[in-house]
Amino acid sequence: MNAEEASVSRETEAAAKAAERWSAAFPLLERYHGWLIGAGVERGLVGPREVERMWDRHINNSAVLSEAVTENATVIDVGSGAGLPGIPLAIVRPDLKVTLLEPLQRRVDFLQETVDDLGLHERVFVIRGRAEDLKDVQAEVVTSRAVAALPKLLGWCWPLVAPGGEIIALKGAQAAAEVTAAANYLRKKQLQARIETVGAGLVEPLTTLVRIRKIT
Repeated sequence: MNAEEASVSRETEAAAKAAERWSAAFPLLERYHGWLIGAGVERGLVGPREVERMWDRHINNSAVLSEAVTENATVIDVGSGAGLPGIPLAIVRPDLKVTLLEPLQRRVDFLQETVDDLGLHERVFVIRGRAEDLKDVQAEVVTSRAVAALPKLLGWCWPLVAPGGEIIALKGAQAAAEVTAAANYLRKKQLQARIETVGAGLVEPLTTLVRIRKIT
């Protein structure tokens, strides 16, 4: 099997795993997949090379965040881009209310069209703006994926966290180093960061999360 065939096989397997884990939600995940590899690529929101690993690296990697979010929570997805992780999370967790926060208009347009097409508009909301400029809006969970390093991200996102809530940032192999770099901010705000992994049986490598909560 050559590299191209291996990539196709891996992606087919990833889609099958999604269908098995989220059988009821899979038709919507599949429709969202169509948006990403279609309009997402055409409008420059998704790189062409990502098409062959969309399920494995992006959709499943985002949807497994559902394992970490409490029931009936409100969520703000900061720097949502093409809707990752916010849209897959909302699809597999119909109990959640999710706000997609994105500063660029062309991405906002894509998000709103996608949300409307998927029929999620009653519990998924699109706001154009930057986290640091958002006023009087908070949620129990604030998420982010590939937005900024943790020291900068905390400064933007912690004001959006409702009392008793948390930040859940999707990070990679550098998670521990980022937590160390954010030590001063964490100490100043009396916050605690914990590194976790989710997605066993669905994604490889596992999705790494950094959870930030107030020390109690």
